Amino acid sequence: MPFEPKKLKYRKHHRDRGAAKGIAWRGNEISFGSYGLKAISGGEISSRQIEAARRAITRYVKRTGKIWIRIFPQRVITKKAQEVPMGSGKGVPSGFVAEIRPGRVLFEMDGVSGETAVEALRLAGHKLPVKTKILAK
Repeated sequence: MPFEPKKLKYRKHHRDRGAAKGIAWRGNEISFGSYGLKAISGGEISSRQIEAARRAITRYVKRTGKIWIRIFPQRVITKKAQEVPMGSGKGVPSGFVAEIRPGRVLFEMDGVSGETAVEALRLAGHKLPVKTKILAK
């Protein structure tokens, strides 16, 4: 069950690969839990990667504690079919990504011991295409 918006204003977006430049000035501190996973590099995280990380955390803590997902994939990504010649317009929407800047808190946890939280967040970090570090409040 990957995350996706309920409705969109526009079916297709410009790619804007420069959006991950600079540092995050919003969502860059732990707000809800006691432990957090913070991005230290920028990039795009797909809805499937967010779900994989969420499942890794949930499985490791055996569904105890509380998890907050601080990012949401709202940018549409399009893809053209294989072996289609250049031109003939933009491809069809194929998924959603969240644009991540360095410093953004991705996940937060509470209600579990420190060692458990660190290990669960470490496992989640391996599922993501950005470099991460673990924070404690």
